[in-house]
Formats: sequence, C-alpha cells, structure tokens
Amino acid sequence: MSTSDHSAAPASFAVSVPDIPDAELEAEELDPAQIVSGEPVVTGKVLWEAGDGSQIRGIWQITPGVVTDTEANELFVVVSGRATIEVEGGATLEVGPGSACVLREGDKTTWTVHETLRKAYHISY
Repeated sequence: MSTSDHSAAPASFAVSVPDIPDAELEAEELDPAQIVSGEPVVTGKVLWEAGDGSQIRGIWQITPGVVTDTEANELFVVVSGRATIEVEGGATLEVGPGSACVLREGDKTTWTVHETLRKAYHISY
C-alpha cells in the first residue's frame, strides 16, 4: 500500500476526445528562423499548467510547412493531420491520427507537416 502524499499532485481529469478536434485555439508565435519552407501557422490552448511551470498539458496545431524545433520532454497524441518528424541523430517518425509519440528534452527536430496537424500533449520541464 502506498503512503504517498498526493495533495501536491494535480487533480485527475479527462478531456473528451470529440472536444479536442473542435476546440478553439489561440495564435502562437513561431520564430521565423524556425521556418524552413511554406507559411506554417501555429495555434494552441493550454488546458492545465503546474503552478511552478514544470508541467503543461494542452492542444497544439500547425498548418502545412517545414519547421525546426528543439524539444522539451513531451508525450503527445495526434488527433488529426499528418507529419514526418525527423529527430537529428535519431529516428524519423511518420505520425497521423492516433499516433502516440515521445520526444526528449534537447531533441533537435524537423517537422514536415503534410496536413494540418493537431495534437494533445503533456510537457514536463
């Protein structure tokens, strides 16, 4: 039996998957230096954030194009769209609806977004 104190942990919650594809998202800044090609637009919505900023859960979307990024520790599930994510020195991930992916802090990635991609994510710092 665990005697862990869960009082500091966030409350458990569920997000209805049908709500994620239609959730209203807000514009997010994309550094022009990250854009390799196309005119991708990024939007998102934070659903929950730890008081100390160490964890964030939300929805994120990017329109077609090619961008680079340096990742945080992230688990995400693709809700809609398709992309190829190339991890420098690592795997090339083909992702689409239902794909569950883990990216590690410091991974340098190139995202080729074929169809507007929307994901639900959990990031920890």
